[in-house]
Amino acid sequence: MTRKPRIEIEFCTQCRWLLRAAWLAQELLTTFEQEIGEVALIPGTGGVFEVRGEGALLWSRKQEGRFPEAKELKQRLRDLVAPDKPWAIPSPKPSVIAGARVRVGPVPRQAAGVV
Repeated sequence: MTRKPRIEIEFCTQCRWLLRAAWLAQELLTTFEQEIGEVALIPGTGGVFEVRGEGALLWSRKQEGRFPEAKELKQRLRDLVAPDKPWAIPSPKPSVIAGARVRVGPVPRQAAGVV
């Protein structure tokens, strides 16, 4: 049996980033349920927030200057563990219902009854 990759999310406990790390872990496990073997949450200090896959650094808050969006982290992980996996996150597009275009996005103030 082939061993599946281990993903590590090291987060700062002093900064209270456990929920962010846990949410990203859930996102990765859901998206790559067949491709990864485990996601480990590693408590750290000093503002650390790093994601590693098989020892390779996928994201560093310190280097990037921000937290990752789930989509960009998934793209980097996919490139590492499943480069042939198609990327199936659709971009929002206007819908067509009975020939009428439906607006996707915020409702204009007038249409919302706000004057």
